[in-house]
Amino acid sequence: MKKVLASLGLSVVIASSLFADTLMMATTTSTEDTGLLDYLAPQFEKETGTTLKWVSTGTGKALKMGENCDVDVLLVHAPEAEKKFVDAGFGVDRNEVMYNDFVIIGPVSDPADISGKTTAEAFKTIKEKNAKFISRGDNSGTHQKELGMWEKVSKIVPEKDTWYIQTGQGMIATINMASEKGGYTLTDRGTWIKYESQKGETNNMKIVVENDNVLFNQYSVITVNKDRCPKTKTQLAKDFTNWIVKDETQKLIGDFKLLEKPLFTPNAKK
Repeated sequence: MKKVLASLGLSVVIASSLFADTLMMATTTSTEDTGLLDYLAPQFEKETGTTLKWVSTGTGKALKMGENCDVDVLLVHAPEAEKKFVDAGFGVDRNEVMYNDFVIIGPVSDPADISGKTTAEAFKTIKEKNAKFISRGDNSGTHQKELGMWEKVSKIVPEKDTWYIQTGQGMIATINMASEKGGYTLTDRGTWIKYESQKGETNNMKIVVENDNVLFNQYSVITVNKDRCPKTKTQLAKDFTNWIVKDETQKLIGDFKLLEKPLFTPNAKK
């Protein structure tokens, strides 16, 4: 009898898992690479009964997935592109969730001697000295921030210069290439801390430019517009938005650390 009940119990568990609500999200690589989503998703499922699944990619591609109705919700970090996405009718209910900042990293030897400069001065010096710069080249939020800096200091993105290398890959892969080639790159601080934690004493890179106001990096959640994408699970997306901006979840985000350093700072508006 116990075996029968156990079998029935297992069947119930399997059946309930098969029919559990699932929310599909497109998000930036930094929320994946840092481990933030692996940290938050189980708690979201525990509290709501909804399973969160996600695709990690650059923000540009994440927004395109929203346009193509491939996902229900977005967690991204390119405010200007996000606002265009919403204004075009593809997204609704955009809410700021958290932030960190961008930093410029480079070899410990700092061959271009840009340590301590402003972001604009650093980009200008890298160009003048033809120092190797490794770009993500993937239309991610980080790539868009970088392009904005080149346009600000020189009006031209140096795509044809031999010292400018585009990876077309995520942040960790781009940092690895910068390390291998002795070049500089722009990264969000959270992914840099994750990289530091992985490399330990073998790390030959360091932060050379930081704490500049232009390097602020805002993350926001956006629901895909059901008027454009009828199959969007609007209620589940709303549940996720309400969950991630509430005080308890904001505290979870603030408590998420590596090497005793916070990776993101919560800043949801109440």
